[in-house]
Formats: sequence, C-alpha cells, structure tokens
Amino acid sequence: MNISFILVEPAVPENVGAAARAIKTMGFSDFRLVNPCDYLSVDARKLAHGSNDILENAQVFNNLEEALYDIDFAFATSARDRWVKLDIIDSHQLTQFINDKGDTISNIAIVFGREESGLTNQEINLCQRVTTVPLKTKYPSLNLAQSVMVYAYILSELNESETKSTNSTNEQSFKALVNKVNKIMNEIELGAKTLIHGRVMERLSELSEKDIKLLHSVTAELIKKLSK
Repeated sequence: MNISFILVEPAVPENVGAAARAIKTMGFSDFRLVNPCDYLSVDARKLAHGSNDILENAQVFNNLEEALYDIDFAFATSARDRWVKLDIIDSHQLTQFINDKGDTISNIAIVFGREESGLTNQEINLCQRVTTVPLKTKYPSLNLAQSVMVYAYILSELNESETKSTNSTNEQSFKALVNKVNKIMNEIELGAKTLIHGRVMERLSELSEKDIKLLHSVTAELIKKLSK
C-alpha cells in the first residue's frame, strides 16, 4: 500500500517545508503539490530541515484531478461543519477504515486544502471520503503543516509491510469495482450527471473488503447480461 500526501495550492513555503519534514519523519515519501508556491525556496528548505529530498522529489500538478491519476481511494481533509454529504471519518478512525478495505485499495491519498479556504466542493467531490481532526475548541484551528503531521503520525500506525506493498493491477480492487459500476450505470442511462449515480458512488466508499469482492461477482454477471 502506498500513501500519498497532496497539498492543494499551498501559499506559504514554510508550510510546505514543514509538511515535507512531517511526512519524512513518519516514514513516507510520496509528496504531491497542486499549483504550489515556491516550494524549493530558502524558507521552505529551512523548515524541511533534513527533508529536502522530499521537496526536490515532489510531484507537481496543475489541478487535483491530475494529482489523483493513480489513486484508488482519496480522503479529503476538511472542517466538520463544512461537509455533511457523508459521515465524516474522524482521524483516529482512519487506520481501521483503511484496514477494513483489505487488499482492495493499494494507492491512498490524503488531500489537504489551502491555508485560508481549504478545498473547494468540487475538489472534495473528487475524493471518496472526508476526514477531520476532532478539536476540543473551534479556534484556533490546526495550520496546514500541523494537520499533515497529525495524519502522517496516525497513518504510520499501519503495518509497515502493508504501506510498502502495492497491487495496482488487482482485479478485485475498489477502483475496479467503481469502474464496473460506472459501466453498468451508463448502460442503464444513470450516468455521472444523475443524482442516484452520486449516491451510489458514496455508498460504494463504505463497503468492506468482503462486500467489495462480493459485488465484483455480482457486477461481472450484470455486465455479461447487459452485453448480450
């Protein structure tokens, strides 16, 4: 399993440097930036402190959709009161949620928004679930680098062997199931623009490993029937 940390339009070089340091100290290296500030500046490098390799090897993209090109399952980080579309996963529940997916997800992304405004609704819609860090007080909130540190620490609890193994060609994967369901719904004219399509995609994100594999069998048979 590979875990990517994605920062969307970070505006402060120091935050990017501190975030790079946070993920490296917790054993991660996949760092992605969407339309960032000068992330290789002196200020960013100062805060990276021994993690300049993370900055230098960061992948840079024009938008979030591009940054998610190889991701099976993405988590958008957001304040609880901003998002009610799905049950929000508290940060301390995240590892269990991921473990419940078993080997059906291989490439995971944790997506962080802008320092001032966070992620747009459109960007959140590109992710499968929303997660938040429960705080004792509403203000002050965590800054970007602090949020990255919290999630890097929490996700480091995943079994080391699991975080280093990948199985992107798994025919029983969550992503493969989403593709099958999309194909079926397009065939019956319930494509991406319909409300029910969105609800189905939301519910798929809640399935356990066992349920995902069961639905693979069901959808495979449905596709055969529809193809006749």
